[in-house]
Amino acid sequence: MQNRSTILLIYTGGTIGMELNPGTGKLTPVNFENISREMPELMRFDPDIKTVSFSPPVDSSEIGPEMWVRLAETVEEYYDRVDGFVILHGTDTMAYSASALSFLLENLGKPVIFTGSQLPIGMLRTDGRENLITSIEIAAAKINGAPAVPEVCVFFQNKLFRGNRTTKYNVEYFNAFRSENYPPLAEAGINIEFNYHAVNYPYGDKKLKVYRELDNNVAILKIFPGITGKLLSSFFSTDGLKAVVMETYGAGNAPTGSWFISEVEKAVSRGIFILNVSQCTTGSVDMNKYTTGRRLQEAGVLSGYDMTTEAAVTKIMFLLAQTSNAKELRTLINSSIRGEIK
Repeated sequence: MQNRSTILLIYTGGTIGMELNPGTGKLTPVNFENISREMPELMRFDPDIKTVSFSPPVDSSEIGPEMWVRLAETVEEYYDRVDGFVILHGTDTMAYSASALSFLLENLGKPVIFTGSQLPIGMLRTDGRENLITSIEIAAAKINGAPAVPEVCVFFQNKLFRGNRTTKYNVEYFNAFRSENYPPLAEAGINIEFNYHAVNYPYGDKKLKVYRELDNNVAILKIFPGITGKLLSSFFSTDGLKAVVMETYGAGNAPTGSWFISEVEKAVSRGIFILNVSQCTTGSVDMNKYTTGRRLQEAGVLSGYDMTTEAAVTKIMFLLAQTSNAKELRTLINSSIRGEIK
């Protein structure tokens, strides 16, 4: 008889753990035990479910590097005792958290699945029940005795995505997340169909390595028509700034006037890493395609290829904390270290 899988359910906060206050009409956080009361079917679930609750619950808009490290350490603490993890998390920063955790957990050999909901789990039409139950099923799923999806993932509205490939794009409907540049790792219908060819499986039997440091001296610069040299100069002069994720037009284009290129070159000469990602959700940066992209490349800007902004920001935070060697950083920034670049 096959042993039951053991899944650790980690509740951080978010809509899935909120309830409607009948007096005020506002959503307020509830204790994690309320989720179990709202979903008694969890007690009848085939996998053995253990729970950890962050107290007090944290709204996802308040989540950042400190919480990401805390989540990584929780995974490390229980890693040898469970078969997989499901993290309940608010949707607003879920793609950032999933991306960050993918970098903090090296040699991951078990599923770490982020999920949540657009409606509180106690409401009649909630999407939380299906998201949670299917996430647990996927976390417990095995192929030839090994975890089916040993990655950091996001599951929402019947689709499982690689965590560092996701972006939240919808605030109105249940299909809140997309992964435009990488296919789903699994799709849930009557059956759960796994896309095994898209999954990153670990090589050998390497021990999980958990990192505990991130450097958040990083900023996002969105290029827009009318941006000025004065704004750029002020932006790049931010005290302590080490890296910039620059959201450009199309395939990686930006103004090529001397005022723009000059500010970029000055920033690069001061040791600031500038990573070029596209404002478009589909496609890749190609700085060799147009003159504008080539000018940025000549100025020292690095290509982010098809990375999401969330992956780019968290990846640079991670890398800056691991090494101060400029050549090594440039190489790692341009390399796929957790499947974040195609």
